[in-house]
Amino acid sequence: MAKVTRDDVARLAGTSTAVVSYVINNGPRPVAPATRERVLAAIKELGYRPDRVAQAMASRRTDLIGLIIPDARQPFFGEMAHAVEQAASERGKMVLVGNTDYVGEREVHYLRAFLGMRVSGLILVSHALNDLAAAEIDAWDARVVLLHERPEAIDDVAVVTDDLGGAQLAVRHLLEHGYEYVACMGGTAETPAVGDPVSDHVEGWKRALEEAGIGTEGRLFEAPYNRYDAYRIALDILSGPDRPPAIFCSTDDQALGVLRAARELRIDVPGELAVAGFDDIKEAALADPPLTTIASDRSAMARAAVDLVLDDGLRVAGSRRERLKVFPSRLVLRRSCGCA
Repeated sequence: MAKVTRDDVARLAGTSTAVVSYVINNGPRPVAPATRERVLAAIKELGYRPDRVAQAMASRRTDLIGLIIPDARQPFFGEMAHAVEQAASERGKMVLVGNTDYVGEREVHYLRAFLGMRVSGLILVSHALNDLAAAEIDAWDARVVLLHERPEAIDDVAVVTDDLGGAQLAVRHLLEHGYEYVACMGGTAETPAVGDPVSDHVEGWKRALEEAGIGTEGRLFEAPYNRYDAYRIALDILSGPDRPPAIFCSTDDQALGVLRAARELRIDVPGELAVAGFDDIKEAALADPPLTTIASDRSAMARAAVDLVLDDGLRVAGSRRERLKVFPSRLVLRRSCGCA
């Protein structure tokens, strides 16, 4: 049986192959509704399937978006990746996902691999983009949108949360409960000082305490972002002689580790220890007790990132500040802070 071609579809629909292409690709030119219906009916009747490989060779672009994230095992990044995939699907695109495990060489590996596949664009969640990765992006003249983080090495459009303001909201709320001070579980020595959400969370914590006339010395604890390492570190903090009355964690995953350590040490939360996190991952509502945290609209952020990476008209020129799309943070009150 002969292969059905675009010419066959055009002939049956009584139109040109260009119009068939516009219907299949949803553009770039509009097609009258009646004509579109004829083309779709012809495609169905003939069983036509577009040759995506041939299309990619002709346009030098595929229907793929590359998404590079640190670690999909962490709930925040898993949920963000899912939101990007949904947003891309709405635009008729598929998503390739690469996990860097916070290793610069792996980030460069995925950049080269995805750009070599001629993806339509890259959405990059980079912990600390190195100069080699930045040079790779420049060499390919790639369409890149930064999501969640904004490393200094490149100056592409970024979609982020108001991390600093959100941290201030959480810490101010804990102080309003009357706790003498609030400790902070931040990042590690490798956490970038600029452009990283956790650095902004720590800065927001500092500012909230300074506003209240409370010192920060000796009250910031380094920890990786995951619950497992945070749990081990929290065991030491909570079993020591200077146990803090409240802890603000830079990620919800850390906060879950703190809650587990408190439970193991028979420390009542929130009676003897208040805890707040950041991210509002789905597990936060099911924690014991449910976790007070900071939320942002991940679905809207993912949709904005996909739109920006696909639509040249949405890409903003100008200063670094003008190239930021900042989504507001929102305080989500649950029992871990002392709220009923």
